[in-house]
Amino acid sequence: MKIHSCETHINRALDEFVAQEETFPNMEPITNEEKLSTKCDYCDTLAVYLVTNT
Repeated sequence: MKIHSCETHINRALDEFVAQEETFPNMEPITNEEKLSTKCDYCDTLAVYLVTNT
């Protein structure tokens, strides 16, 4: 599972990940190349974090 999140929705992304996967996620900053085109999964703001378990 991968969730792209902005600063505003990072708590929601972490909560949703733990609820669905029942494990702690990794929270990684989005690279500069990805920042230009990756939007938050909850709004139209550019994503800052990738929440994942890989």
